[in-house]
Amino acid sequence: MANRYWAVSLPVERTSSTSALWSRLQESISKNAFDTPLYRFNIPNLRVGTLDSLLALSDDLLKSNNFIEGVSQKIRRQIEDLERVSGVLSSSLTVDGVPVDSYLTRFVWDEAKYPTMSPLREIVDSIHGQIAKIEDDLKVRVAEYNNVRSQLNAINRKQAGSLAVRDLSNLVKPQDIITSEHLTTLLAIVSKYSQKDWLSSYEGLTSYVVPRSSKKLYEDNEYALYTVTLFNRDADNFRTKARERNFQIRDFEYNQETQETRKQELEKLTQDLETFRSSLLQWCYTSYGEVFSSWMHFCAVRVFTESILRYGLPPSFLSVVLSPSVKSEKKVRSILEGLCGNSNSTFWKSEEDGGGMGGFAGDTDAYPYVSFTINLI
Repeated sequence: MANRYWAVSLPVERTSSTSALWSRLQESISKNAFDTPLYRFNIPNLRVGTLDSLLALSDDLLKSNNFIEGVSQKIRRQIEDLERVSGVLSSSLTVDGVPVDSYLTRFVWDEAKYPTMSPLREIVDSIHGQIAKIEDDLKVRVAEYNNVRSQLNAINRKQAGSLAVRDLSNLVKPQDIITSEHLTTLLAIVSKYSQKDWLSSYEGLTSYVVPRSSKKLYEDNEYALYTVTLFNRDADNFRTKARERNFQIRDFEYNQETQETRKQELEKLTQDLETFRSSLLQWCYTSYGEVFSSWMHFCAVRVFTESILRYGLPPSFLSVVLSPSVKSEKKVRSILEGLCGNSNSTFWKSEEDGGGMGGFAGDTDAYPYVSFTINLI
């Protein structure tokens, strides 16, 4: 699939026809730039309106195109992110089941959605409004998804950090803790390289430690987690003595109900995240198709408007889309320029070369024919 296309219109001489110009273009491309895909861009006869309305519309076309293209890219990037996170193989983006590049190269105007008798400004405003609504919906859906993801990431960070700071609840089992009227179990965080020191000294830190009561529960790259059982009345004194030896005693109280609540919360967030992710991905697939379809109709309006302003009335031009390789661009530009015999186009080129008027709708590249780029990616 090509990632970049040119939308171009060429003026048709009074002594010629659209089909004759199309044949000449096909022949020239096949002879001089045979690696350039070339397609007709079928634009219906739209309602022209007044010159003032066309000029006013032309001023807004580039800004609107940038907005629509931007929303399209946002949704595409969101799809790529969701597919990567989900481990889903990247699928071809479509418009109602038709790959987007095929939709462009075989474009057919949707008369039911955009009646050709509607004013051009009304069509453009309708497209802009639809895209703006989709963008707003995207923001809301992505915010909901990111909120759940942030909550889940916060919990996972607590469970995956250093033993000095992480949540210990999933590392400690009920049988690891002794809690009675006289005895208690403390949890000690010991440097990975101080474990021998801990095992040889913990029994003598205070007078009321249960001998051989320390057991290692877990070890990470920096620390090890040990239990130690002692008399309740000696707990505070043990904490002080342990701190003096650079052993950290973590506050921890095992509660079965709290453990179950945390487990259920984690499971629910995990399920919610998967539901939001799947729902958002399907919405993005559908919405990308809607945005792309609207964008191509907008491009058709843009070609039509700029062609009328460039070549005059009645509408008489050939509109095409093509995708030249980088090495063929100059050849293709030369071919297109050679097929422009219209006086308006020649005049336009002269004005541009003389530093006069700029390209219609703010285009930075001005040629003696209508031309702008459609970036699919």
